[in-house]
Formats: sequence, structure tokens, C-alpha cells
Amino acid sequence: MAKRQFVVGMDGGATKTAAMLSDLAGQVLAEETGGPSNPQVVGAEKSADVIVDLLEKLCSKAKCGTNEVLFTVAGLAGAGREGDKERVRLAAVAVAKKRKLAIGKVRIESDGRISLEGAFKGRLGIILIAGTGSFSLAKDHKGGIHRAGGWGRVVGDEGSGYVIGRDGLNAVAKHLDGRGKATMLTKLVDERLGLSNQEKIISGVYRENFDVAKVAPLVIEAAEGKDTECARILNKATFELFEHVRTLVNKIEQSSRARSKISLSFIGSLISNDNIYRKILTNKITFSLPQVNVIAPETPPAYGAVLLSIQSAQEQL
Repeated sequence: MAKRQFVVGMDGGATKTAAMLSDLAGQVLAEETGGPSNPQVVGAEKSADVIVDLLEKLCSKAKCGTNEVLFTVAGLAGAGREGDKERVRLAAVAVAKKRKLAIGKVRIESDGRISLEGAFKGRLGIILIAGTGSFSLAKDHKGGIHRAGGWGRVVGDEGSGYVIGRDGLNAVAKHLDGRGKATMLTKLVDERLGLSNQEKIISGVYRENFDVAKVAPLVIEAAEGKDTECARILNKATFELFEHVRTLVNKIEQSSRARSKISLSFIGSLISNDNIYRKILTNKITFSLPQVNVIAPETPPAYGAVLLSIQSAQEQL
């Protein structure tokens, strides 16, 4: 009787971790949800505990042994650097050894990498991510991976919640000073966030660790209300995100002589929902880059991790 073989994929963030177990054909046989596993939030050891816990639960649900899992890929927010990936991987191996579990090979990836794989079921395409931060990833005709953005809020994160929020507060500051145009955002940050004057804004931002990205949805709301200053902020932000996409379209097209349609998916709280920001961005991209087709992600990031697990497992067979 042939030995059964399975793979596992996980999508871990600051609040929860989604996990799937599948066979080598990609058929999902079990799903589970666990606690947070972002190593920057909970630490490498806690991330490892969550990974091994979910692996055990998946195997219990699928009625298989952990020794039948050939490969596990966990895509984690906060694991973009190679050193962070290796720390979590080694911690997971140590946890499994302590529990006397045979778990096959473990690979840690970034959450963006598994999102890219899941969005197009392993095919070429581009994902553009705009939440608190921003960056984009692409897969070309030859399977090469390309990145644009993701430099962090000090030198990058253009078009992100942080930058839009910062620019929004700057517009409010100028309005309060009399240096800039009136904006309805001034009233919104007062009513929704309690930032009514210079003292409260400075205290919140510089002393109380106020989350500047919280202002971004209010900028979008004000722009939808025809506020010219907020519309200006969004226009600038969408130009920056457009440049992310244009750069990666060029890299994909350089990988093949044949020019074809390129799928693009929006991910992140600012652009995954229907709002004026997404509409302005979509119009810029589709007008200037007609070869780009904006689509919803085909499968969730956890399934993207499953696809990477299958690929890794097949390479070692």
C-alpha cells in the first residue's frame, strides 16, 4: 500500500493564522484557524508554537499522522527578512522535536509571497498591497519574483494608510494654522478621533503613539464628499501606486517576447473595498496600462501557501 502524502499551507498575521492541509493534487482535506503568528508581534517561539499546534490539529481532523506531511509552508506577516524566516523555522523544528513529532520540512515565507501565489493559483500576475504599509509583488512568465516598494514608512510606503494619514494630518495642520485650504477632514478627525487642535494632534502623534494610518479612511471619506484637499492627497497616492504596477508590468514583459494580458489583484484594507481611492487607482491603471486586467484574488493566501508546499514537496520527491 502506497504511503499517503500531504502538504500544509498557513497564512499567519497579528491576530490569527489560517491553515489548510491538502493532498499533492491540491485538494483541501482539512482547515483550521489558530492564534497570531506574526513573529514581530508574538516572537519566533510563539509563532512556532502556533504552527506546530495547527499542524497537529489539521492532521487530527484529516486522520493522518504528522509524519505523512511532506512539507509545510507558513506565510507570515513580519517575516519578510531571511533572518526572521530562519529563526521561526528553527523554532518550529525545535518545538516539534520537543513534542516528539515528525513533521517533514518547514519553510517560512512572507505573507505577500503566499498572497501572490494564491491570487492567481500559481500563474503570473501582480498583487498590489495597500494597508498600513504598501508594496507590490509580481510573478513573471519564467516564474521569477519581482518586488516594488515595501521600504517602510520613513523612506517609502507610498500610497499606504500611514502616508495618506500623515498627509491628511498635514492638511489639517495647515488649515488650523491658516496656511492651507479649508478641509472637511479637520472636522472628521475632531469628531472621530478627538484630534481637535494643535495640542491634541502633537500630543497624540509624538507622545501617545497615535496610529496615523487611522486617518486614511477619513481622507477617503472626505474625498467622497468632494473635499478638494483630500482628493488631491488621493490623486498623489494613486500615482505612486500606479508606478509600483507600471514597474512590475515592465519586468513581466521583459521576461517574455509575447505580450499578453497581465492580471492584477488589489490587497489590503484601503484598496480591496469599493471606494473612491480604488476607483481613481483602477482608472489610472487601466487607462495607461490596457494590458492589465484587475481581478479579485482567485484563492486565499493560505491556499497560496499550499501551492508552494506542493511545489516544494514535488521537488524533493
